[in-house]
Amino acid sequence: MSATEDVPVPPSSMVTRMTAILDTFDSPRRCRSLQDIADLTGLPRSTVHRILEQLTQLGWVRHNSPGYCLGWRADRLPSRVNEESRLREAAAPHLQALAVHTPLSVHLSVLDGSVVRYLDNVGRVPADVSPRVGGSMPAHVSASGKAILAYVDPELIDGVLSRFLPQIDPVAVYRELASVRLRGGLATVRNGPADAVVCLGAPIFDRERRITAGLALCGWQSKASLDRYAPLLLDQAKRVSRQFRELQQRADDAPAHLGAAG
Repeated sequence: MSATEDVPVPPSSMVTRMTAILDTFDSPRRCRSLQDIADLTGLPRSTVHRILEQLTQLGWVRHNSPGYCLGWRADRLPSRVNEESRLREAAAPHLQALAVHTPLSVHLSVLDGSVVRYLDNVGRVPADVSPRVGGSMPAHVSASGKAILAYVDPELIDGVLSRFLPQIDPVAVYRELASVRLRGGLATVRNGPADAVVCLGAPIFDRERRITAGLALCGWQSKASLDRYAPLLLDQAKRVSRQFRELQQRADDAPAHLGAAG
């Protein structure tokens, strides 16, 4: 992975800053230090502290000895955490299958603003290739990010790319995303020192056929050698999608079922 992986683009408005801070709590019990939150968001430590104080007063965050955790008000909005937990549950056996059948690093990520945020990471590849869980990378330069962006609305893509102008050519990005769709959702990128790391990405869809997440394989491989794993990656991404849709359906059916049983 490139050095930009752990250097998120700092959010600009107050709303996006608050959202970025809240998004660092990737599970209901997650507690983070002030420095951890500053590192994950790319915001100045003083800015993070000021916003956390306001969020604490309003009940979105609480401050205790381990650090900052989600507060009582956030507990009323569990849908995102639940969805990501279901996604991780659906993907876990398939990440393991990919790790067993390839000598590569396997990543699960979701689109989070203009970056992909990594939910899980397995494999035997050195740390300089593997993104850390909770870390992020600009979506348009990552394999999983390109696989996701290939299937979202153009308005969302424009919003993502606008964060990186004028350093990028939007026309070139759109052309590459069209190529990803022609390949059935398979995206390829090179990064790392001298572009020595090659990654393949594939999309994961929810039951509404909306793009949800991306699955990726990365390693010190040539593109030709990595391409032989493309059918396996696409197959496992489809399996994750099916399993995730089943878990979503069970979650929706559960309240009615429990009510009838009572």
